[in-house]
Amino acid sequence: MREGWTYKTLEEVCKINYGTRVVQKKDSGTTYYVYGGGGATFMIDRYNREDCFIVSRFAMSPKCTRYVKGKFFLNDSGLSVSPNSKLLSQAFLDKTLLAYNDIIYSMGKGLAQRNLDMPSFKKLIIPVPPIKEQERIVSELDLLSGIIEKKKEQLKEYDKLAQSIFYDMFGDPITNEKGWEVKQLGDVCEVSSSKRVFIEEVVDSGVPFIRGTELTALSKLTRGEKMNYTLFITREHYERLKAITGVPKVGDLLIPSINSDGIVWMVDTNEPLYFKDGRVLWVHVNESVFTSVALQKMMNVIIKNIFSSMNGATFAELKLFVLRELRIPIPPLSLQQSFAEKIEAIEKQKALVQQSISETQTLFDSTMDKYFG
Repeated sequence: MREGWTYKTLEEVCKINYGTRVVQKKDSGTTYYVYGGGGATFMIDRYNREDCFIVSRFAMSPKCTRYVKGKFFLNDSGLSVSPNSKLLSQAFLDKTLLAYNDIIYSMGKGLAQRNLDMPSFKKLIIPVPPIKEQERIVSELDLLSGIIEKKKEQLKEYDKLAQSIFYDMFGDPITNEKGWEVKQLGDVCEVSSSKRVFIEEVVDSGVPFIRGTELTALSKLTRGEKMNYTLFITREHYERLKAITGVPKVGDLLIPSINSDGIVWMVDTNEPLYFKDGRVLWVHVNESVFTSVALQKMMNVIIKNIFSSMNGATFAELKLFVLRELRIPIPPLSLQQSFAEKIEAIEKQKALVQQSISETQTLFDSTMDKYFG
């Protein structure tokens, strides 16, 4: 035990309030968010909570705790937790409950739906340092989390810069304002999918098996970040499929068929991988016509435009024949190569920023462990 620290149960130092059951109302003046397990939005006409910590009570997810700032309405799927003693500050309580998220989640009971075991939650033992010590710990953690957030904003600015360079060099690929030659994608690149893999052929380890979900995650990674795959096929199965259809190589493009964000992932690894037929589409980039980087950016804009024109169709999906018929501007290859060089420079800077984020996150995590582990 640290000098001057005490350890108390949550109910000894906090007010734990249940949310209120509400029925959706259609003719209220303002929409407020109703926090809880479901995170639904209701039309209501009053508040009943201000700044405090929220814990899912029903239908718990792995991220069952979160801090909410400002006024809001809390439904009956959540609990509000706030300090009721001068022994504990709100800011320190927030850090404590975030640190104990996994412990709180483990208090959930039930198979189909995890519900919080309230007696265990109330008896959760938390550290209570002196107030000055709480303030110092919170300041230390806030400094680190602030650095991480600023670095993440830097990454967004680099992405904006890349987009700006693209439009400056190539113009809008939808209107083709610069008058580049236009051809159907299938006339200049091979466009295909994969051989079907059945659910019973998916295993717990081996060669990564990619669906639209994984492509979305991969598209958000900065160079050097590692993907945590959850689905695999055996190496033997992969080799059989490779002999039939071939496999994506570095620079090829993989595209989710359900894709309102226009996600186009450029393969950046020689490590073996395979993907789901139909739901992932494959463009074999013709390097005599396109650089992968330029084609990726153009298709991102064009595919996003296709989905926006579907006007909220219930099950909008990009079909293989539609992808083959996409009309793609073809800027001079030398211009595309110049663009690729600029993007490469930006990606190198992003990788440095991401490395800094990872290092700071490691320091943040170790600091949390030091005080709450």
